[in-house]
Amino acid sequence: MNKKRILYFALMFLPLLITVIALPFLPEKIPAHYNFAGEIDRWGSKFETLLFPIVTIGMGFFMLWMAKISAKQEESGKNNEKIVFYTGMGLSVFFTLEHCFFLYKSFAAAGSMSYAHEADINQLICVLLGISMVIMGNFMPKLRNNGIIGLRTPWSTKNDVTWKKSQLFGGISFMICGAVMIALGILMEGYAAMCAALGLIIADTIICVIYSYKVAQKY
Repeated sequence: MNKKRILYFALMFLPLLITVIALPFLPEKIPAHYNFAGEIDRWGSKFETLLFPIVTIGMGFFMLWMAKISAKQEESGKNNEKIVFYTGMGLSVFFTLEHCFFLYKSFAAAGSMSYAHEADINQLICVLLGISMVIMGNFMPKLRNNGIIGLRTPWSTKNDVTWKKSQLFGGISFMICGAVMIALGILMEGYAAMCAALGLIIADTIICVIYSYKVAQKY
């Protein structure tokens, strides 16, 4: 097993390791769910913290499977396989940061610590999504035509020209959208930050789909 795969599995199992270490110190009842305003609307057993790491591990194996499929679809080289592989690593980091945030909130809220509610999960997700979009946008122009990842529409996959132009446009728009989301996550709070992030993603997706259609008409 090479160093990259070792790092991949380390990131994939990191949330589980952190949770196992934190579990003995957690109170029996912790915040189990938050509403869009960032308020606790359900309390549950501390063992529910194990669910998120299990999902992270499942996602990690799923991305490895996707990488193998993308490798089979690629005529030459391993460009798409590498991108899916690194995307899986990025998702593990994303989930680990989010899980650490929830553990922090569990310790703080259960201990009636006043600063527990100052950290806003909506802001965190907005910023992390923005960072993810910037990273994905950087990778997209490097993708080769495939049936799994990238800006895939009936028009972008028409030929190599429409594919390359669609991925380039999508990559640039993703990076711009991601940068705006990071700024909104810092400046806005609560439900407004999440709504703004979702609105940006929907708008950017529509624009990218329309662009791929226009490019297919031209080429």
